[in-house]
Amino acid sequence: MENERKKRILSGIQPSGSFTLGNYIGAVRNWAKLQNEFESLYMVADLHALTVRQVPAELRARSREAAAMILAAGIDPKESILFLQSHVPAHTQLSWILCCNAQFGELSRMTQFKDKSAKHPDNVNGGLFTYPALMAADILVYNADLVPVGQDQTQHLELARTVANRFNNLYSLTFTLPEGYITKEGAKIMSLTDPSRKMSKSDPNPNSFILMNDDRDTIIRKCKRAVTDSDGAVRFDMAEKPGISNLMCIYNVFTKKSMEEIAQEFAGQGYSEFKLAVGETVADALSPIHSEYTRILADKTYIDEILRDGAEKASRLANRMLSKVYRKVGLYQL
Repeated sequence: MENERKKRILSGIQPSGSFTLGNYIGAVRNWAKLQNEFESLYMVADLHALTVRQVPAELRARSREAAAMILAAGIDPKESILFLQSHVPAHTQLSWILCCNAQFGELSRMTQFKDKSAKHPDNVNGGLFTYPALMAADILVYNADLVPVGQDQTQHLELARTVANRFNNLYSLTFTLPEGYITKEGAKIMSLTDPSRKMSKSDPNPNSFILMNDDRDTIIRKCKRAVTDSDGAVRFDMAEKPGISNLMCIYNVFTKKSMEEIAQEFAGQGYSEFKLAVGETVADALSPIHSEYTRILADKTYIDEILRDGAEKASRLANRMLSKVYRKVGLYQL
């Protein structure tokens, strides 16, 4: 049993600026834990970012910043493979093969395509439409067993499974069918100003989200301004008290206290005391990560070495799969 292969897990995040608290709790925070249990690959999905117009210099800077934040959050490059998506050409090479095995109707039904088309009607490009095929390639090129997914990504994972299964039936068993991996705690953190929506830095109201590089005063101020209700009691009830329940979820992640314990702790106190406690707890938890991020970001050589090494390791895995796929579909190889 000791020699049994660890399952392989892959996840990625776009370099769209500083991560939000929701990104950290729902994804990045868990990556450090997963690397001990699984063979882990983590990528900065810079190619996916191109479906929206980017300022080239800013995209390059944000890609490096994203890598620095992933490292600061606990990813050990000796235990995990960290790389930029664009540094491994096999992703886009496999994506074309998968596009040729995905049906137009399947791609057109993707809700994210519809949502992003509505948000950017002046730039409904082909990449936006074939984005799920590239996402499938990200996963299948490494034969990943598991993919951490939020509710907004389950449809893409299902497409990856559908296309992989179709390819396997046509050309013989090639791809592992990936399973979704959903963390037990903090899977989805909602907006501080509108708890019916997921926390996102694309929200025009900056008080709706906490950024990983927000300073202590800003974090506390945003928590103090979080939307609550007129009930006055700190208790968990997502239907009737979504704002307070969202803050309780955040507090639970960092204190490990149950919802009942949190309710007891603040029984008889007002919301202001609770919101201050949440803000201080979050600020205390993020402070060492921010310090480490600042230190790592200042060392460009260190980051580049890790990304270069990660790209080489990832490419060795990906190229083996790509060669197998090319042979099976009949492409002539030298």
